[in-house]
Parts: sequence; structure tokens; C-alpha cells
Amino acid sequence: MASTEAPQARLQGRVASITGSGQGMGESIARAFARNGAAVVISDVNEERAQRVADSIIGNGGRAVALRADVTVSADAERIAQAGVDAFGQLDIHVNNAGISQTRLFMETERGDLERILQVNLVGAFICAQAAVRHMLPRGYGRVINIASLSGQRGGVGRAAYGSSKAALELLTKVMSVELAASGITVNNIAPGAIATEMAAAQHDQATREAYHYLIPQRRYGTPDEVADAAVFLASEEARHICGHTLNVDGGYLTAGLMFSLGNSKAPAAPSV
Repeated sequence: MASTEAPQARLQGRVASITGSGQGMGESIARAFARNGAAVVISDVNEERAQRVADSIIGNGGRAVALRADVTVSADAERIAQAGVDAFGQLDIHVNNAGISQTRLFMETERGDLERILQVNLVGAFICAQAAVRHMLPRGYGRVINIASLSGQRGGVGRAAYGSSKAALELLTKVMSVELAASGITVNNIAPGAIATEMAAAQHDQATREAYHYLIPQRRYGTPDEVADAAVFLASEEARHICGHTLNVDGGYLTAGLMFSLGNSKAPAAPSV
């Protein structure tokens, strides 16, 4: 649930671009940035979704522009970054959120599946970050946040293509961080675990949900707003000395080892959601 407290304006005066922000985690990140004072560039392959989010932010007193963009197209990557400069005079923060997923066994994954996922999740993040950083370097300030995944850290069934793309993105983040830190630009990851998004609702069957509930110490899916809160932190001045880090937002999934009831203690029951 989103916070009901008054905005802290932690991103006041900043301009942020968020790819894939017409729905899901990207939309939540854009709204959280706007609540905290940032002007936002909403980009999505679905222009109608992007415009809906931008209009809603503007209607609530925020600043936003929307555009249709395919992150795998170099010209669109440049347009996303330029939109912030054209509309608001600068670009301070970029979030690579756009991504596609698939659950298919390794031996059933076709080359086309792998290449399509890598193009969006890795190549798209690469060229969009390059375009954004070109505007950040002359000002000596910037924040790049890549949305990686727990699937890029652990070997999950059916995650050959998707997991590989996110593992590569996590390593790319480290390289970018090392090369850009001295220029005043920090680069970090957020690695969500199971998050209750439209994509999860469409792709996770009952067996998948039960497996996640069993493996997550909090016994629940995370929410897009909880990922957005992490993004606000990494984009803020509070995270100015954090470089090349992966912040897991996963309810303890990555940390967990063997979990079972011991003595009189009982593990919390898994929720039905």
C-alpha cells in the first residue's frame, strides 16, 4: 500500500525518465518520483498507457510528459532522454524498467525467444542508459537505476532466457558504476522478487504462487509501490555514496536458507493471494 504521509519532496528539482512506465512497477516508480517532486518522462511501447499515466500525474499537480518508445530502437532511446531536456531543461535520473519475460524450459527455449528477451532487457537498457548518461556527464550529476531480478541471481525453472538477461544486466550495472562514479553519476540495481504486477498475474499459475509463498520468508508477494520506494531512495541524495549495488526487494527470498517450524514456533501461513 502506498504511503499516506505527506510527500517529502526528496527529488525536488530533478527530472527522471522511466522506461516501461505505462503500467506495473514502472508506473509505480513514476508516480513515486512525481510525489517526491520530480518531473517525469513516461515512456512505453503503448502510447495510450503512457499518456494515461502522465495525465494522471499532471492532474494531481505533478509534471510529466509521455511518449511512445521501443527501447530496442536507438533513435527511441535518444528520444526518451531528449524528452526530459526538451520539456524540463535537464535529465538527472534514468530508470531502466522496461522488460519482457517468459517461463520456458531450457530445452524448449528457442533462439528467437532468447534474442528477443536479450534485446529488450539487456540491449534496451544499455542503449537507453547511454543516451541518458550523455546528458548527465556535462552536468557532473546523475542517477541510473536498472531493474534487475532475483531470477538473475538464482537458477529458477523456466528462466533460462529471462534470468540470463537479468544476470547480464546486473554485471553491466557494476561496469557502468565503476566507469561513471568519478563523474558524479551513480549506477545501481533493484532486484525485485515476486511482485504482484499485471505480468505476474498473467504468467504465474497456482503452483508458481504456492512455490513463491513457501520460499519467501514474508510469505507474500511484494507490491509495485515497495519497489518504487526503493527506487526513490536510490535516486535521492541519501544514496549518494552507493555505487554498483544491487538492492533486493524480495521479502527475504535471496537471504533464506532452510525454513521450517522449530519447537513451538510456527512459520506464518501462506496467504491466498
